[in-house]
Amino acid sequence: MDFLSKQEKKLENEFLTQGFIIREAANKESLNRIQKFIINFISRKGCDSLDKSHESISIVELNDFRLDVIKEINAQSWLREAYYQVAKPYLDVLVGNELAMQSRVNLSIQFPEDNSSLLPVHADTWSGDSPFEVVVWLPLVDCYNTKSMYLLSPKAAKVLSDNFKLHTQGDSEELFNTIKNDVDWIKINYGEVLIFNQSYPHGNRVNKETETRWSMNCRFKGLFTPYKDKKIGEFFEPITLRPVSKIAMRYKFPQT
Repeated sequence: MDFLSKQEKKLENEFLTQGFIIREAANKESLNRIQKFIINFISRKGCDSLDKSHESISIVELNDFRLDVIKEINAQSWLREAYYQVAKPYLDVLVGNELAMQSRVNLSIQFPEDNSSLLPVHADTWSGDSPFEVVVWLPLVDCYNTKSMYLLSPKAAKVLSDNFKLHTQGDSEELFNTIKNDVDWIKINYGEVLIFNQSYPHGNRVNKETETRWSMNCRFKGLFTPYKDKKIGEFFEPITLRPVSKIAMRYKFPQT
């Protein structure tokens, strides 16, 4: 038995069935502030368009350019809270309302026909992430087909997991060829937010579209759920600790 509302159950069922949900940004003002800040910053570097940034920045310059943007966005004291507000009501339902958030927000920039920015098929849990985490993936442009990312469905992910020993001798390309007919290519527009289960295999391919993909990602988890390699205070920070938890964490038994 649970006491979730019909709307909460719908969100839950969608997430469990698909492995992800896409919804309108819960706080458009916060989203627009993030996008506007990034556009203003890259304009000072001679780049006037997110979608067309490959026309201003060369592939050789791309990684240093991306790192500069990441450094700048994480230097803004307001940005992580704004990022959280974009997804807050959905995180409340899917994860909980006492949360830990990744201490740094990540940014991906994928130029058309660029094979230097690929993320091979993987699940984050394979490399030390907790299965209690979700990823909030925020597009700064419209993303579709190979200008987006893919995610393996929960049913197909279970089949892969049950037979994973059959794939341990191959490389990531062989693994992708095994699952490529079962992945969901995420179609998501600017103004929407994606939350997905990072324990399901996912990644991207060479961007065959004519525009550049800009997307941000950040992990969230229940504050009191188990951690693996990425610890609280190192990789994660508490962001919504509630009063009773604060009291309980300070509580000491009377001395006898």
